[in-house]
Amino acid sequence: MSHHPSSISHLISNIYTAKVMHHRLAPKKHTFWYNVYMFYIDLDEIDLLAKKLRWFSRNKFNLFSFRDSEHLQLPRNNPDSTKNIRQHLESYLKGYGVDGTKLKIKLLTNLNVLGYNFNPVSFYFCFDENENPVCCVAEISNTYREMKLFFFGKEELDGDRFKKITTKYFYVSPFIDHDDSFDFNLKIPGEKLEIKIDDIDKNGKRFFISTLLGSSKPLTDASLLKYFFSIPFIPLQVMGMIHWQAFKLWMKKIPFHPKAENPELQRNVYKPYKPQTK
Repeated sequence: MSHHPSSISHLISNIYTAKVMHHRLAPKKHTFWYNVYMFYIDLDEIDLLAKKLRWFSRNKFNLFSFRDSEHLQLPRNNPDSTKNIRQHLESYLKGYGVDGTKLKIKLLTNLNVLGYNFNPVSFYFCFDENENPVCCVAEISNTYREMKLFFFGKEELDGDRFKKITTKYFYVSPFIDHDDSFDFNLKIPGEKLEIKIDDIDKNGKRFFISTLLGSSKPLTDASLLKYFFSIPFIPLQVMGMIHWQAFKLWMKKIPFHPKAENPELQRNVYKPYKPQTK
């Protein structure tokens, strides 16, 4: 297979090297940060990437692999379960009165690394033919690999940012109530990446701040190798970091809510977790 760096330079997709910061304000202060890299993939370019990049595949094992099944999916027994990610997203957007068939859709996400992936959050940014933002979808996953989508339309677009405060109705952390609210502030990715998602309690008080700040880098075979070796097995590291910080919060005696509590507060969840029964 030949690889032509000159043609790769025309790719729309790119990588962001970024830093994630979590800052809990209450009931006790707790701050941590870690380095990550994330991919900003044009959904119409995935097969081209797989052809041009040695270390990237679609739905096949590789150093990095984009797997349609790791994102918005219908249940396996649904006749539409063979759809690819773009078709699934178009079906979802139709429910909000948006015709996604002509939109350019770019996904900010983590890829599968050597067969393993964990995506705490991915974002689909959708643009018209003039590159103007039309809508955005946040795809949030918990450690049980359940998924919930949040839609942002034109009315939530403020300049180059999608902004929205909405009740979660989703289990994300045992240290945050299901019915607290997310405060999203999502800047359209460009040379710089700037994503902010805060948590607001039922009294309207902001108690948790999280930011994702990064810089754009080209997507090439060399950069794929570079970032793989800079943070090997990044999905495992992210999952490990989440559990380690959860342990620290538990040690600080921050109130803990098991997932099984208040199941009625889990609403519109994709891929719901089914505990193993004997």
